[in-house]
Amino acid sequence: MDTVPTDIAATTRTGAAASDAAFAMLIAAGVCDAIALERARVVARDSGITCAQALVQLGLVSERTLAESWAAMLDVSITVADRCPVEPILPERLRARFLRAARVVPLALEPGRPGAAQLVIAMADPLDNFARAAIRLATGLETRVEVAAPIELETAFDCLSRVAEAAPEMLEHAAAEDDAERLKDMASEAPVIRLVNQIISKAVETSASDIHIEPFEDRVRIRYRYDGELQDSETQAARLAPAIISRLKILARLDIAERRLPQDGRIRIAVRGQDVVFRIATAPSLHGEIIVLRVLDRSAVSFDYAAQGHDAQVIERLKTALAAPNGIMLVTGPTGSGKTTTLYTALLSLNAEETKIITVEDPIEYQLPGINQIQVRPQIGLGFAALLRSIVRLDPNVIMVGEIRDLETAEISARAALTGHLVLSTLHTNSAAAAITRLRDMGLEDYLLSAVLRGVLAQRLVRRLCDACKTPTPAPPELARRHGFTGENIWRACGCQVCRNTGYRGRQAIAEFLVPDTEIERLIVTGADQASIERAAVTAGMKTVLQTGMEAMARGETSIEEILRAVRAEA
Repeated sequence: MDTVPTDIAATTRTGAAASDAAFAMLIAAGVCDAIALERARVVARDSGITCAQALVQLGLVSERTLAESWAAMLDVSITVADRCPVEPILPERLRARFLRAARVVPLALEPGRPGAAQLVIAMADPLDNFARAAIRLATGLETRVEVAAPIELETAFDCLSRVAEAAPEMLEHAAAEDDAERLKDMASEAPVIRLVNQIISKAVETSASDIHIEPFEDRVRIRYRYDGELQDSETQAARLAPAIISRLKILARLDIAERRLPQDGRIRIAVRGQDVVFRIATAPSLHGEIIVLRVLDRSAVSFDYAAQGHDAQVIERLKTALAAPNGIMLVTGPTGSGKTTTLYTALLSLNAEETKIITVEDPIEYQLPGINQIQVRPQIGLGFAALLRSIVRLDPNVIMVGEIRDLETAEISARAALTGHLVLSTLHTNSAAAAITRLRDMGLEDYLLSAVLRGVLAQRLVRRLCDACKTPTPAPPELARRHGFTGENIWRACGCQVCRNTGYRGRQAIAEFLVPDTEIERLIVTGADQASIERAAVTAGMKTVLQTGMEAMARGETSIEEILRAVRAEA
């Protein structure tokens, strides 16, 4: 084409002015500041990318935040993954290479002006009027723009062009003998690398906590865990399973030839301008290895009690227990109830120049600055008990034990507390009072337990209601009768695009904190049961998990279904 079409030329002349105005609106909205924008412009000019891309790559603005800001300012919709078409739209006029370069995905043909149709397109950069004009010229159709995060576009591109882009040699490798060298070759193919990068990036961008990759006879199922609930994301051809699994094992420096035994490791990778760590675990199954990646994104975790949702009484009692010069403070709850996050928050609050803190963990979830963290290695005889004996001689002020699992660890922890150390640890029990009977069942003497115990925090995690779509409804009378609920309204989950149609976004803790006063210490020494200890704690003013949950529900933070599920109470 020797000449530039008039509408494209006009677009080029006005694009810079429109872009400047839009970025000025971003600054006014507080999405970024002028210094960050100028830095992004320099990088964009030097590297040949757009200013919006530079903001994301430098980690100054997240893709999701930028997409939501464009949508709000330009009054357009945000595209979700479900909107992406199964088959290409107008492939004879819009080539895949052009669409990928322009970061545009055609979504649908819909009625436009009378007697005409319009093309709905998703764009990462809605300010790219040049690309929009080129599509209009190529198709002869008017366009309507929706905004999409780049990760959603990449998912759509790969879904639409996976078969065409798959290299023949990769398919031959998948069908051939899967020895170590061939697996390495398969994992090094560009489509596989791009697919794995897409899976990882989507997890970080959408705030997933886990990635589950599960091979079956006819497919590879990929699921993400959001707010404690698994959601199907996509499926891949079964022939790709060895390549995907091998690529992840290479990133984690695992043995790709060993497919009979479970393995675990870590992956550290830069995703969209931020450093993220993944904990990876593999296990053999009937159709190949199952892989689960836990996303350990430090930027997505808040080490603040109030931000985690803890009740004011719980925070006050927790801080009092942590101020003790010695003793044991326990955090209890089922697996996945946020115990480690609470302990990390406590450790960071205690971290000071004059305080030496040593942790013994399995595994180390997050690396905490200024704190000595030790990984348990049972395969070489380095368990919790063995490490505890050693670190007591290292003169720490505070010791964190990842979990008290047996009598030996419990006794060493108790004796460390008696000799002037503050010990923090976890147990798997259903209530704060149950922690006392659990230690007693392990064989810990009652007199020793009453002497060292400073407090027990029992907690659960419940999903937060989405602020964009939650709705109030009158509270049923039985809530007051059965559970002591005093509010007039409760809130219900509805579902919208913001919360992926679940009605929930994020999670928070509901907890109870038992403080061993004189009466409770007497009950411990006399061997009282769990129910008696809990009644004494409630009489002394302890709010139960159910009570703190009901208060959170009255504030509109969560739903009755979440509270009753967490405490397993009768509705």
